[in-house]
Amino acid sequence: MSKKTLLVGVGALVLGIVLTGLIGFFSLPGMMMLEDESPHSFLETVNVFEDAVSEAGWSVLQVHDMQSILAAHGHDVEAVRIYELCSSRYSAEILKEDDARLISPLMPCRVSIYEKSDGTTYIARMNSILMAKPFGGVIARVMDQAAVDTEQVIDAVLNGTIATATR
Repeated sequence: MSKKTLLVGVGALVLGIVLTGLIGFFSLPGMMMLEDESPHSFLETVNVFEDAVSEAGWSVLQVHDMQSILAAHGHDVEAVRIYELCSSRYSAEILKEDDARLISPLMPCRVSIYEKSDGTTYIARMNSILMAKPFGGVIARVMDQAAVDTEQVIDAVLNGTIATATR
């Protein structure tokens, strides 16, 4: 193998690594978060979502009305409600294991419902399946199932169906 061939090969490898890194860097935000347009108004989306969460056997631990919170501090933003959701079954499964508790800062599951400046309502959440994969084991398994259940709730809101997540 000639020196020139070796240099071209190494250069191509380095260029490939750099391009892969750049593509990953700019693609990750779009992959880590999921956003869907709601067919409903903001308040209707909120009401349907809360009903679907209850139907699925999940609990709403907290609702952060960011529009009201920020208005109290003199800021004017569109309607945004951030929901903290919990399935005791999934939470207990993760929190009972010492090594799995490191994921607890991502708990409870969060779903945001918000309006954009054009009046369109959206539902957003973290792509839990993608985020859990690197952890493997119980974390990936439980977060994967929780994500499936959460997506069923969101599908019920978006498509007008009843959530069928297991309780």
